[in-house]
Amino acid sequence: MNATVELAYDSVGDGPPIVILHGLFGSARNWQSVARTLAGRYRVISVDARNHGRSPHTTAMDYRLMAADVAALIAHLSLAPVTLLGHSMGGKTAMTLALLEPDRVARLVVVDIAPLATPDQHTAIIDAMRALPLADIRRRQQAEAALAATVPDRDVRLFLLQNFLPGPDGGAWRFNLDGLRAAMPALIDALPVPADARYEGPVHVIRGAHSQRVTAATLAAMQPAFPHVCLHTVANGGHWPHAEAPTEFMLALEDTLAI
Repeated sequence: MNATVELAYDSVGDGPPIVILHGLFGSARNWQSVARTLAGRYRVISVDARNHGRSPHTTAMDYRLMAADVAALIAHLSLAPVTLLGHSMGGKTAMTLALLEPDRVARLVVVDIAPLATPDQHTAIIDAMRALPLADIRRRQQAEAALAATVPDRDVRLFLLQNFLPGPDGGAWRFNLDGLRAAMPALIDALPVPADARYEGPVHVIRGAHSQRVTAATLAAMQPAFPHVCLHTVANGGHWPHAEAPTEFMLALEDTLAI
């Protein structure tokens, strides 16, 4: 692993370390509520991935690079081994790190994602954001209206707009949209690890019952690489169970941390 970047992060609490990795289009701030809840018993490090939030923008982006970024942060903070919690893209990053550098990971918690290739549902969203006339948009409400035709789901628009920066001279995105678009083939692909890579530690997958990202078939496909994987389902959640059903999600998370 090489070519790491210095990731931005938030740290709260004290105790055994938990490192949280957000999903595509997210940031550390999406996990503030979870971090605060855990902070009474754990030191919680919520990370901005490269090309997201406050972290550096780069042209290169794939799961090996993102795993290396997280490994460098863990080493810098002298945290290893950590509980590594990752959602979606962050879950794939977490699984990559666990398979390549297992000594850094005491426990893996993966939220609604499997280590397999998935259809591209994101390039069209990136293109919609790139197409906005940012010089003419000075308020978040204007950006939402401009996105409505191409991103019809209002919850998705509002999620994206958490990363829109309005200003008197026009708006801007915190994302590196060009970098994300170029990286999309790698981000939707299976994990870039050797076929015989294995992580022998505990792995907990928390899925949303209304999401199809994790099924019995995908869980079975995980077992050669993650022989100690187990499944937790959030009954009222979808792909973002921590936001859609926060109370149920926290109960599931607390169960994984107690094992």
